[in-house]
Amino acid sequence: MSIFSSFDINSSGMTAQRYRMDIISENVANANTTRTADGTPYRRKVVTFTEKGGQTPFSTVLNKSRDNYSGKGVKVSKVSEDTWSEMKKVYDPSHPDADDNGYVWYPNVNIVSEMTDMIDASRAYEANATAFSASKTIAMKGLEMAK
Repeated sequence: MSIFSSFDINSSGMTAQRYRMDIISENVANANTTRTADGTPYRRKVVTFTEKGGQTPFSTVLNKSRDNYSGKGVKVSKVSEDTWSEMKKVYDPSHPDADDNGYVWYPNVNIVSEMTDMIDASRAYEANATAFSASKTIAMKGLEMAK
């Protein structure tokens, strides 16, 4: 594993956490969206990560020499809609999206939960940035010793 592998790993972590922050921001922005393009309330989105660089047995054999130089890290495997938490049902007969009984369905976005996730993503991003900086410092010290 070379010093450049650590750069790849840390940068993949920063990229993944930045994307997670974008999805969290989208959830917060749509916390009161009662009607999307398909006419239903907005559904909270959740990001799922997976290990980067996983290979099938055939490609492992085929790319064995290349595997020593490929970075691992993390990648976004999917963005799915939160179907396990319930939508909020609020009585507001004056709302344009109210049903026949006067109830409006609001998104299943919990602002407190989203802010907690945002802090978590921010801390993970910072940790990756710090590790990247440490790897850079190690590489620079190695170059200084070679003088």
